[in-house]
Amino acid sequence: MCKILIVDDDRDICLLLNKYLSRHGYEVNAVHSGKSALDYLQEHRTDLVISDFKLEDTDGSKLLVKLRALCPDVPVLIITGYSDIKAAVDVIKLGASDYITKPLYPDELLATIQRTLAQKTPSTIKPIAQTDNDYVIGNSEEYRQIVQQIALVAPTNYSVIIYGESGSGKEKIAQQIHQQSKRKDMPFVAIDCGVLSKELAGSELFGHEKGAFTGAVGQKIGCLELANGGTIFLDEICNLQYDIQVSLLRVIQERKIRRIGGTKDVLLDVRIIVASNERLWDATLAGRFRADLFHRFNEFSIEVPSLKERKCDIMLFAHHFLKITNEELQKQIVGFSYQAEEVLVNYVWHGNLRELKNVVKRAALLTQHNVIDVDALPNELYQYAPPTSPSDHILSDVVAAYDFGHQLKSSQTNASFDVIVAALQQTDFNKSKAAKLLNIDRKTLYNKMKQFKQIRALQA
Repeated sequence: MCKILIVDDDRDICLLLNKYLSRHGYEVNAVHSGKSALDYLQEHRTDLVISDFKLEDTDGSKLLVKLRALCPDVPVLIITGYSDIKAAVDVIKLGASDYITKPLYPDELLATIQRTLAQKTPSTIKPIAQTDNDYVIGNSEEYRQIVQQIALVAPTNYSVIIYGESGSGKEKIAQQIHQQSKRKDMPFVAIDCGVLSKELAGSELFGHEKGAFTGAVGQKIGCLELANGGTIFLDEICNLQYDIQVSLLRVIQERKIRRIGGTKDVLLDVRIIVASNERLWDATLAGRFRADLFHRFNEFSIEVPSLKERKCDIMLFAHHFLKITNEELQKQIVGFSYQAEEVLVNYVWHGNLRELKNVVKRAALLTQHNVIDVDALPNELYQYAPPTSPSDHILSDVVAAYDFGHQLKSSQTNASFDVIVAALQQTDFNKSKAAKLLNIDRKTLYNKMKQFKQIRALQA
């Protein structure tokens, strides 16, 4: 859980921000002076500081200089009034990550926090099979190939598409490309297109001028401009609205950007890396993604394998996450029992690294001894029986593991059930692909699935 420190002498603001950000999964602490902030940070770790520019005992510029000296890797957001924009720009030059203007709008605040936290990158790239507190590079042959691809494409200015399931580490791949490129000393800016509302997408990407639209009480620098000279990473690019795709294509073609409501162009030199868990060409054929934008991005592509495709890396990641959790919980758990390792290695990780990390954190919290055993793992992990071989697509063992509650009515029904289960499993429950594999349309597949409500349990 990311930890945020709020620094504001307005206690009501602190209370409101605490409640709002806590609801969105952040751990929030608040102090009411610059001195209290420095005292707090000497004793506690935090991932982000959000400070009002005007404090009773100091101002944003002076506090920022001290924060940079005390904890140089912690990003700082500055809250300003609309009349303090020049001062906010000055503190950005001193090292602040961004600024937020009053009045605070929840969606804009949350997007800025998410973007800022996503920009935190490791200072160096570790060799294969080494770890740090941010990521792990595995030993599987699949990932060795990715390491080679990164080394090949990083020194170029090629745009890159990274394909992979949710939670498989696509952003870490993008960070490594940036760190091994000639742009490594320039900004790396990451933005999740999946969380951008239609109203905020243009402003977040391109920026806006004061008064450009209702609520634009000050100037905002967009992500593309923030990344100028460096790299921008657009995650889940398929979720970008079609009209924003048009504007983005124009920016790429003309190599310049104009803020919303602005009259001046800003020359742009930025490398674009995008990621998607869906094939962009499929989205293009479906009319949801522009073909010309796809061809602009498709100079080089990298396929990130899912965790179930590199089982030899599972325990490497599990021990890495356990090390981090030990530090957070101040525990000394040394590892996993043989039975627990068997469960972890044999489970199909639909949520990939993100799911594995959450499972390890939960298990460590529940464990009272120095070894994690199966009783600390969620039930769904060891109740699931994986197929005995990769070619076993009928999943008779899987089907048998579930209590369906009643028998299917005929041998023909049984056969249909097995075939549908096999197709769904083979396509990772992508219904469009499963229907195509079965040579039926999507509607027919849905109708058949309604007849077999039991299948839904397999998607849980």
